[in-house]
Amino acid sequence: MATYVLVHGAWHGGWCWQRLAPLLRTAGHDVYTPTLTGLGERAHLLTPAVDLDTHAQDVAGLLEYEDLREVILVGHSYASMVITAVAERAAEHLSHLVYLDAFVPRDGECGLDFFSPEAQSRMLERARIEGEGWYLPAHLGERPFGITDETDIAWVRSKCTAHPLKTLQQPVRYANPAAAALPRTYILCTATPIFTRFAESARQEGRFAGWRYRELDAVHDAMVTAPLALADLLTEVTR
Repeated sequence: MATYVLVHGAWHGGWCWQRLAPLLRTAGHDVYTPTLTGLGERAHLLTPAVDLDTHAQDVAGLLEYEDLREVILVGHSYASMVITAVAERAAEHLSHLVYLDAFVPRDGECGLDFFSPEAQSRMLERARIEGEGWYLPAHLGERPFGITDETDIAWVRSKCTAHPLKTLQQPVRYANPAAAALPRTYILCTATPIFTRFAESARQEGRFAGWRYRELDAVHDAMVTAPLALADLLTEVTR
């Protein structure tokens, strides 16, 4: 039996794991799906002060107060920044980091660094005009996160909330040798162009040296559209 902590990405909440978590629990694993401050059912806590440290503390606090050990910590999309920061704070609670269709930050990089200058400008302008200068509204487009099923689209649209901009502006810092020694896995959802491009560049740069690398034929929100296949991949990590 393993213990998984599943950390959601931007605009999401713990709700996004509703289809995946029962599959892991049925296989005998413990599963926790925290919602980060200011998102999902905790949207009422959204303030300009919420940053990456806030979200890292959300997860580190869960690890501490639930007395969790040997945790497989999974970060989807933006949560790659969160789990990287959590490992720096609480490596002694962890056994493995899984980056699910996500960017992999280097020391000193923040979430916005993974976007082009033009894309950064658009995001900042959107926050200025529609988000009071400090949050990004949940503009999801016609096919949010690559989802095509109309029922799934309606469900995701009904749940997504604004995301605090400061979490994407605060850099990750590396200083803990115990965190650096943790085993890591990268799972690429191959139907997501932005992360496919990143993964190819990351491989060429050697960012995945010593990592397990897996591919999943799914869109970005694989926990919604392909929970069984994703559960199989995550279970493989425990072996």
